[in-house]
Amino acid sequence: MASNRPAPEAPFMPSETETFAYFGARNTDEGPWEEWNPTEESIQPVRGRHRVAKQRGGGLARSSTVLGVGVIAAVGAGGMASANTGKPPVSISMPDLDSVGSLFGDDSSASDAPKATTASLSNIGTTSADSDQGDAGEALRNRIMAQAEQQQSKVDRKATAAAVAAADKQVADAAAKAEKEAAAKAADAKAEAEAAAKKKAEAERLAALAKQYKLPVVSYTITGTFGQAGSMWSSGYHTGLDFAAPTGTLIKAIHGGTITEAGWAGSYGYRTILTLDDGTELWFCHQSSISVSVGQKVGTGDVIGRVGATGNVTGPHLHLEVHPGGQATGIDPMTWLRGKGLNP
Repeated sequence: MASNRPAPEAPFMPSETETFAYFGARNTDEGPWEEWNPTEESIQPVRGRHRVAKQRGGGLARSSTVLGVGVIAAVGAGGMASANTGKPPVSISMPDLDSVGSLFGDDSSASDAPKATTASLSNIGTTSADSDQGDAGEALRNRIMAQAEQQQSKVDRKATAAAVAAADKQVADAAAKAEKEAAAKAADAKAEAEAAAKKKAEAERLAALAKQYKLPVVSYTITGTFGQAGSMWSSGYHTGLDFAAPTGTLIKAIHGGTITEAGWAGSYGYRTILTLDDGTELWFCHQSSISVSVGQKVGTGDVIGRVGATGNVTGPHLHLEVHPGGQATGIDPMTWLRGKGLNP
């Protein structure tokens, strides 16, 4: 606890010869006194460590009460600080008791008493070293928090970059897929358009050829096709296309050309061969009569004979064969006729 220097006392010089008048009468019990006039210098407290000045009346009691409360609070705070920090208690500087006492004095006003220097209870029992350590801890905490926030920010930026990259990849993949599908659709559309154009061109070509080619008979029934197997034919299969029609039905030239043969041909009966300009031979067999002669030029639709049942037959019909380039083995007349725009 802080100690205070003794307050200055008034000079006292007793004299046996002096008398002290008190309201005109001398008190023999008190003895002679010298009058003391206190001044500002004699009563002004010295700052620092002071001795507690004596107070009159109940001022001292009240000052002691305030001092006790302050000491209890200080000791309690110091104990808490010691328990929290693990350091021994430190000395506590209390305000001047004379100033504290002046707050409760009987003769002095609050405006005349010196003001005491007070400190916050939160700082009681705390030394400058503790404050420095607290500031250092707070600074360390702030640095740790800043580093954590920086690292979290980096993680967030990486996550955001990864998400953006994934989204960009998805967009790129979707765009590539859409472009590929569009290209495939465009290719299909182009192919379809080309096929349609080709088909149209072929139809136009066949339509033009159809004007140049005609079927050999008008009213007929297909009774035998090319390649049909059977014992009725010496080769073991049918080598032409049969148009069944009544005897005497007109047979017309399929296309313009030259008559290269006209007469009897054994199992073919009466046969006429029409050779086209490209060298293809058309054989008209089983006729009942022939209307042209060898070397004669005929045009499309010209009559060359009539349907009959001559040769190796079971009934009246026209047996048609197609021999490209005059070769001995013929081809399917149905396919050839369709290639010329005709549909038997």
